[in-house]
Amino acid sequence: MKKNIMVMGRLSDSQQEELAQNFTLLEHSGSLDLTQPGVAEVLAKAHGIIGSGLPVTPELLDAAPALEVISTVSVGYDSIPVDELTKRGIMLCNTPDVLTETTADIGFALIMAAGRRVIELAEVVKQGKWKSSIGPDLFANDVHGKTLGMVGFGRIGAAIARRGALGFGMPILYSNASPKAELEKELGAKRCELDTLLAESDYVCITVPLTQETEKLIGKREFSLMKPSAVFVNIARGKVVDEAALIEALENDTIRAAGLDVFEQEPLPTSSPLPHMHNVVALPHIASATHETREAMAQRAVDNIRLALQGERPINVVNETVLNA
Repeated sequence: MKKNIMVMGRLSDSQQEELAQNFTLLEHSGSLDLTQPGVAEVLAKAHGIIGSGLPVTPELLDAAPALEVISTVSVGYDSIPVDELTKRGIMLCNTPDVLTETTADIGFALIMAAGRRVIELAEVVKQGKWKSSIGPDLFANDVHGKTLGMVGFGRIGAAIARRGALGFGMPILYSNASPKAELEKELGAKRCELDTLLAESDYVCITVPLTQETEKLIGKREFSLMKPSAVFVNIARGKVVDEAALIEALENDTIRAAGLDVFEQEPLPTSSPLPHMHNVVALPHIASATHETREAMAQRAVDNIRLALQGERPINVVNETVLNA
């Protein structure tokens, strides 16, 4: 008997056909809300779930007694209780690697756009306000040769730093739980405490995952340590930053500008002042949003769930202890 896969979200026709060769697909276009009609019935049959933005709860897992694996089409999994899955012997698979370079592109694009005031000055032209050569009040800051501080130095952080160091001659500082000797040698990066990084960097870029330890890691005190000319970039998770403190820092010129792809609440509420501030570049969480990368992410998720349900080792497993068990 074929095992059942609950498909949440979009897979290409070829990806669905690949899974359908060995599994029965239970397509579900709605949410995982147990109060919605049909959700509990589908979950009860599912041996695997594949999709993105999956809000998994213990109650949902109770409704899925046959579940063996969740394959998320993302790197992050902060909406999924990993410990709870591990306790129940359920594998969690994600999709690192395939989106590293694309996400780093957006990270560095935000550094460039916020640093050089690209969006703000493009609006000057668009609104017909460009009547003569601009003066110092609209001058920007250089990116090349400036110090780039990476808060988090994993795959994506290293890829952004590589762009800065090798392409723009930027000295690299990083704060990380462990030393990165190879990257220090390759990029001349220097490891330091977070406070030192904030005080000495011209550009501060956040790439840490959201955990209990990193929630609101950057707040009012941290912004006060930064240079008044500093540019702050967040492509990690919105909740890593105290958003009210960020808004205050931008309004009071505690820092000069921010480039943001993530926010505490997404989609960003229309009441938020951030997209209306002249010194903010705000994007709708698009770091991995290219045709090529989203296709590659979905394919990796397909490969992970296929291998897991066939009793083979998936390419990416978050909770390795389930495999060992």
